[in-house]
Amino acid sequence: MTPAEINKKWKELQERIAKDFDSELPDMKVMLFLIGVQELGKGPLKFSKRQKEELMHIANCRIFSELGFYELEGIDQDGWPHWKIVKKIPAYTLLEQEMIMRSLIISYFENL
Repeated sequence: MTPAEINKKWKELQERIAKDFDSELPDMKVMLFLIGVQELGKGPLKFSKRQKEELMHIANCRIFSELGFYELEGIDQDGWPHWKIVKKIPAYTLLEQEMIMRSLIISYFENL
């Protein structure tokens, strides 16, 4: 996808999520949190600040696994997934990082 296509699809995804949750347009952190909750598979629960950070980490690992950077290592006794890095993520510029993450998040939600 071109940056223009990514931005268009990102806006559409934000609007869809905002409508589904009857909220304002979600930013990247909210999208990652939603992916983390989905990957945890326990439904909507009350999470501590630390757990929310862990959920966003799970989301990052999950979306970057599509590019071969992470691999699911297993699920712990509490049902939380653990990922291992299998290859180093290149030092992308902030703009490249944003476009890649948007693209991966769009792809994730399209494939649900």
